[in-house]
Amino acid sequence: MVRSILSFFGAIFSWFVTAIIFVALTLGAVFWIYSRDLPSHETLAQYTPKTISRIYSSEGRLIDEFAEERRIFVPIDEVPDLIVQAFISAEDKNFFHHPGYDLRGILSAAYEAVASRGSSVRGASTITQQVMKNFLLSSDRSIERKVKELILAARLENTLTKDQILELYLNEIFLGQNSFGVAAAAQTYFNKSLSELAPHEAAMLAALPQAPGRLHPVRAKGRLTDRRNYVLREMWHNGYLDEATFRAEAAKPLRSVQNGDFPGFQNSLPPRDYFTDEIRRQLSREFGREEFFGGGLTIRATVDPDLQAQAAAALQQALEDYDRGRGVWRGTGEEIDPSLLRDEAAWRGALWDLRLPRDIPGWRPAVVLAIEGSRARIGIEGIAEEPEGHWIPAEDVTWARRRDRQTGSLGPRAQGAGDLVRVGEVVLVRALTRDSDGSFLRWSLRQVPEIQGGFMAMDVNTGRVLAMQGGFSYQSSVFNRATQALRQPGSSFKPFVYAAALDNNYTPATIVVDEPIRINTPQGLWEPKNASGRHYGPTPLRTGIEQSRNLMTIRIADNIGMETVAEYAERFGVYDRMQPFLANALGAQETTLFRMVAAYAMFANGGERVEPTLVDRVQDRRGRTIYRHDRRVCQTCGLQALPAGAAPVIESNRERVMDAITAYQLTSMLEGAVTRGSGSGVNLPVPIAGKTGTTNDAKDVWFIGYSSNIVAGCYLGFDQPRTLGSNAFGGTLCVPVFNAFMRAAVAEYGGTAFRVPPGGYWVKIDRVTGQRLPDDATGPNVIAEYFRQGSDPNWGAPLVVTGFGDGPVILPWEAGAESRASTSIVTSTGERRVIPSRTDFGTMSSGGLY
Repeated sequence: MVRSILSFFGAIFSWFVTAIIFVALTLGAVFWIYSRDLPSHETLAQYTPKTISRIYSSEGRLIDEFAEERRIFVPIDEVPDLIVQAFISAEDKNFFHHPGYDLRGILSAAYEAVASRGSSVRGASTITQQVMKNFLLSSDRSIERKVKELILAARLENTLTKDQILELYLNEIFLGQNSFGVAAAAQTYFNKSLSELAPHEAAMLAALPQAPGRLHPVRAKGRLTDRRNYVLREMWHNGYLDEATFRAEAAKPLRSVQNGDFPGFQNSLPPRDYFTDEIRRQLSREFGREEFFGGGLTIRATVDPDLQAQAAAALQQALEDYDRGRGVWRGTGEEIDPSLLRDEAAWRGALWDLRLPRDIPGWRPAVVLAIEGSRARIGIEGIAEEPEGHWIPAEDVTWARRRDRQTGSLGPRAQGAGDLVRVGEVVLVRALTRDSDGSFLRWSLRQVPEIQGGFMAMDVNTGRVLAMQGGFSYQSSVFNRATQALRQPGSSFKPFVYAAALDNNYTPATIVVDEPIRINTPQGLWEPKNASGRHYGPTPLRTGIEQSRNLMTIRIADNIGMETVAEYAERFGVYDRMQPFLANALGAQETTLFRMVAAYAMFANGGERVEPTLVDRVQDRRGRTIYRHDRRVCQTCGLQALPAGAAPVIESNRERVMDAITAYQLTSMLEGAVTRGSGSGVNLPVPIAGKTGTTNDAKDVWFIGYSSNIVAGCYLGFDQPRTLGSNAFGGTLCVPVFNAFMRAAVAEYGGTAFRVPPGGYWVKIDRVTGQRLPDDATGPNVIAEYFRQGSDPNWGAPLVVTGFGDGPVILPWEAGAESRASTSIVTSTGERRVIPSRTDFGTMSSGGLY
């Protein structure tokens, strides 16, 4: 009997041992199979997470940041104990004691799952296992992934310390709202640093890993509060908080940026604009998109924030003035369901959800709530409602006619607000104030103009771009018209033709025939004309550019060869490859404002190559400089002290792209274009040189000008080119933008007379005829020209540029008084007019502006 019993239990024991051995072998085989071909956990020792790249202004102020994963890396020794305690209590209270996996936690979770028949299933992953899943494995729910997770977790515990593992976890974990890591989450939810967090705030962050997408502080406020209080309770049970602190912290309401309890960090940054977006575009191309968005770069931009604001305001004013001058109301094209207008919260929410430009200073989105008589009542975003309401009066709408978006037809001139807007229509408005005291006058309708444009300004010596505006509003159109829009520069290209001529034995006094040109082309007869439609006979080179003579420019290009002109344009970077067609001498080939402004800078600095840059310096995440723009050498900066009144001596190692004397001669002639030509609207307290440009049918208008230290350029035109009208010229539309910006730039940076290089001599000439005058000559037509040593013109028989079948040339001073004889007549209206017998130099107009 006893033997039978012992035999029975012996058999059971044998089976049990055999089962254990079998299970052990099976588990061993499973772990051996899954342990093959696992990713190497040792790579985590060189952890370089994706972090935010930040852009700072030239003054050191943070102005923008870019990131795919918004993460701020924090070393573990800088993470407060409170944060560590909160996350350990929420996720892995045995973290400092287990070998990478928590066997008791696994068995407990398995028991709960079986006991509840699957209705209560919770994870049992340790922080180490979560690190493995986040870095090396997928997030799929499978036994295979769990086995691999356990194997890698055990290996990682033997490779890294607990603090190192915790550092990986706290910097990598996703906590919602595109926030990765605890530091970024603290900024996103509370706009605080980690050291500023209270226990209930730390507990809220620790509550998020469970379901960061669902535990939203607004949409799931109750669930998140419960989970936060659970974390606080665990912190109390684990000895990290006393009971009084736990109860006090758990009783506090859930507060966050998203609930409006704290100002958002993003609100402290200026709105993203064309400047920082262009930095993003250029550096993504230079370093790669992944490095830019995840490399934690520190970027020092060249932008001057005050001048950037001035550039934006000047361009916006010009665009809006032109648009309002057309008298057409288009609006935003957005509407809100009229049924929502009875509930203020409803219409405010609907208005907030619309994608409207909110980066225009003083402009606000609004919705038309009602039309009463000739007025329209509006509800304005960010402005509290008042009992008497906010109104658009009739006097604000009489400038416009409404355009039907379906048919494109125009309605009658508005007499009341109801003629322009409808109930439920979303509009943009701004407050008008009195100039005298700034008191409120009324709300005024605004709209984003159809016409667009670009503006750019840079330092002529360093290439640092100080301001760039690529359109009316970045939020309404991210297309940067300063760098991306290819447009015809028109007459603003002519200085490159004249520069090539001056380097090919021309002087400012060279005589060029201004007579009609006819050229047979495969497309038919080409007959270029001056903008005035007139021609003026033999004319000095200076007058040709001052008055923007098209016919003279074509003769010059033909004489020196379009291949030479193309070589100069390519050397200055205006084009990568210029087609050698005569029409391109008048700016027919497209380029960008960015290239044109950079090229003009080389006129201003005496002919040295300067590369435009939006970035002074780039540092990597470790603070090492990986890019620096200015590579010039300062010869005296190492001295302990400089002599009194002496400036640092900086050695320029830049390439020379044109002769210094040629650069000065061209600058002097462009000063004349500003003083006496189409740029005469420039009104600044320092010497300015520049050139306007207006293309055929006025589809694009330009002005590029420079002082001794700053060059700035502007162009205006429709994105789909069409005429701007018969009264549109670079001098009327772009010069005011240049004036407004340069007044602020001159006030900050000053300006001097343009530097005269050595190697030349002065001669006084008649700027109208080109004839040499005595050294003591004075008068309105007398000008001192700078000539290169050894280039003495033959004043008796000067170089005359002809071509295209021109006959014998009579020089201006040879024509004598006879050519200026005139006839007096009486017109049909009884007025007396003097008609010259032939066109002379006293009758010249402003010249061509193509």
